[in-house]
Amino acid sequence: MTAVASRSSRAAVRVDRRGVITGLGAGGVAVFLGMIGMLVAFDGRNVIDPILSLGYAVLIGVFVVAGHRAAAREELEGVEFEPYGPYDVVSGAVAGIVGGAVVGGFILLIEAFDVREVFTNVSPALVDFLTLDSGLAVGLIAMALGGAVFGAVGAATHLLPARVKDSAISAVIWIFIIGFIELVIVDIVESFKFADFFEDFVYGDRRGLTVPAALLVGAGVFLLTWRFRGRVVAFRARIQVMPEEQRRKTGVVIALVLIALGAILPAVLGTFVNELLTIVGLFLLMGLGLNIVVGLAGILDLGYVAFFAVGAYTTAVLTSPLSPAFSPELTWFAALPFVIVFAAMAGVLVGTPVLRMRGDYLAIVTLGFGEIARILFLSDWFKGIFGGAQGIIQIPSVEIGPLTIKGTDPQQVFYLLLFFVVIVAYVSWRLQDSRIGRAWIAMREDEQVAEAMGVNTVTAKLLAFVIGAIMASFGGAIFAAKIGSIFPNSFQFLVSIIVLVLIIVGGMGSIPGVAVGAFVLVGVLGGPTSPGLLREFAEFKLLIYGTLLVYMMLKRPEGLLPSARRTRELHQEEYLQDAWIDAQEKEGHPEEDG
Repeated sequence: MTAVASRSSRAAVRVDRRGVITGLGAGGVAVFLGMIGMLVAFDGRNVIDPILSLGYAVLIGVFVVAGHRAAAREELEGVEFEPYGPYDVVSGAVAGIVGGAVVGGFILLIEAFDVREVFTNVSPALVDFLTLDSGLAVGLIAMALGGAVFGAVGAATHLLPARVKDSAISAVIWIFIIGFIELVIVDIVESFKFADFFEDFVYGDRRGLTVPAALLVGAGVFLLTWRFRGRVVAFRARIQVMPEEQRRKTGVVIALVLIALGAILPAVLGTFVNELLTIVGLFLLMGLGLNIVVGLAGILDLGYVAFFAVGAYTTAVLTSPLSPAFSPELTWFAALPFVIVFAAMAGVLVGTPVLRMRGDYLAIVTLGFGEIARILFLSDWFKGIFGGAQGIIQIPSVEIGPLTIKGTDPQQVFYLLLFFVVIVAYVSWRLQDSRIGRAWIAMREDEQVAEAMGVNTVTAKLLAFVIGAIMASFGGAIFAAKIGSIFPNSFQFLVSIIVLVLIIVGGMGSIPGVAVGAFVLVGVLGGPTSPGLLREFAEFKLLIYGTLLVYMMLKRPEGLLPSARRTRELHQEEYLQDAWIDAQEKEGHPEEDG
């Protein structure tokens, strides 16, 4: 009885403390999302038409996550874990009620005071959204009760078996994904006879899934995840333990399948999605180059867009008939060797001053070089060469024999990008396990130790900058031919940040990870000036970039699809602890050794 009473008192304290604190945080997040206009903006797009908009889905998600966090507890090795129970569900409900109360207080504040002069997004539309268009009293009650219910749901996920929970989460995620890639799916099926029926059955008027389609997608994904749970992880594990020669052959087969898919996919997609794929391809080229500099060599480069600009301006000067200083009017492929040479020179120019710098100082210097390059291209001092603020126009298209790759045809541009992406990815893959690649990795782990072991860090750093610069210049050359004109404002600091973020999110040192990062960030959220699949996110994509980056650093620093080596580096202490526990268990049960 004493143990039961003690456990009950501890649970009650957890309900009082964690539930209230987490609820206050959740309410603050909901209020913040409302004040920046995200909830109202997202309300125009449905997830399940007509019953659930994206705005309400985000608000519900805040309460669900709050309930889950309020009930969660840390599991420690060697410490008895107390099973989840009803008190945890109550803790989640308390978090939801407190969060709903904070939102309710915000509604009352809006009604009592005119704050729109300071916070322009706090509009009547936000009040209508938070009160469910049903009046103040109904809205306040709905926030409190809804918060309690969804908070309890979030906490109750701890009570589910792992297999059920994973299957349910996968079903919810895929309902969102299928709803958000409407443009891709409609483009694929529009050439079939059943396209109109399919579109009417699957998607509603506000681009969300219809209720029957959502049920079918959710049930199908739930069953598939239940049946094949863990197969992907097991497949990756099997590949990692294969002999090196067999693993290499498997990787080549997978790469060929992906290349074939990349060659087929643009033919069945529409103009918008193909245009989006070209933007993804450009950032993927830059990401593969920066992955050499940051992911392998460990050199934090914040001015990488300068190399992209060098490739674009070199192409423009050598191919455009309106080049200010001289216009040799070379073809694109004739200008490409000069692009490589000037990019290599830029890599040496940037790399030489930072040879003895590390960490923050190196990052600041590279940032300065990136801004210097943009300002030089913009300045009147070099206007006679680069055109200044007016840039360079009438850059000709890429010609391959009788074929002209027009920038207005995104499908043709994508195939050109695919060709260069394959080359750059192959070079990166071969460099990883080469002598210089191992020198880069040793330098990334500990530069002083690498130098003591005989690695020429000066040569290694310069090679990293040069190779990374050449890879970025390919993207700049294609960008110039695609757009047909270039201006200094196309090469802002934000481009460098997005490229850096995509390799961090995807997985530093991992070629597949860079591809995943490019598709997730640029393809889904959009580039600096171009929209992604989620056009509703365009206004808030920098906020989402930052939030995603913070989450990745805290929860998964190795990235979404990391390399095995990088994962071992970041989780070395965990691996050592697991090895020690296994050794202790074997010592305690010697009969299992044989």
